Amino acid sequence: MKKNSQTKTLLEAQKRTVTGKKVKQLRKTGVIPANVFGPAFNSLSISVNHKDFLSAYKVAHETGIVYINVDKESIPTLIKGVQRHPVNHDILHVDFRKIDLKQKIETTVPIEIIGESIAVNQLGGVLLKQHDHLIVEALPQDIPQHIAVDISQIKEIGQEIKVADLVKSAQYTIKEEPEAVIVSVIAHKEESVTPETATVAPEVIGEAEKAEEGTAEGEEAPAPASAKAPASKEEKKE
Repeated sequence: MKKNSQTKTLLEAQKRTVTGKKVKQLRKTGVIPANVFGPAFNSLSISVNHKDFLSAYKVAHETGIVYINVDKESIPTLIKGVQRHPVNHDILHVDFRKIDLKQKIETTVPIEIIGESIAVNQLGGVLLKQHDHLIVEALPQDIPQHIAVDISQIKEIGQEIKVADLVKSAQYTIKEEPEAVIVSVIAHKEESVTPETATVAPEVIGEAEKAEEGTAEGEEAPAPASAKAPASKEEKKE
């Protein structure tokens, strides 16, 4: 990943012909398979250096422009999706969305909570976040890295911040319902304590399995159901 004098985020790439299961070998060499797609654009299969991509992603995230340099062409893109391994979280594949710098686009922008709420810190309320991202419309170069939501204006339990309460911007438009709630503060619900007289012993799941395992290891097996045992007062007599 390189940055030029105008702080553009550049990412070198190569056209990729390897597909399917064979891309696993690419990853072993420190290369990530990726695709570039977009309206009126033929999808392009590429590969990028793993370290270079991480450097670009650290700067651009999902909202900054990344210029893909491939075959002497510089393609402006946004990082649209990063697919990771479910266990070790290694990057498996990346999708880049080709953009037109002169056309407004809609994309999602993460929310950043700032400030402190009296309702939370002093009144013991619980902050409930109902949105992590908001859809915005803007020219690619005007897309904000995040949208700040200042919770210091929430001073009482029950108050909330809606889309309509956010500071307006001349560079982008939030394409969400104005009445959509972003965050709110609700009362803390204390867990009810069950009186000791009403305490019921918890059911132990897997007790039968444990008994079987114990028997297999040489422990004495419990008496069979047909064996005579002292009658219980609660046992029904046939």
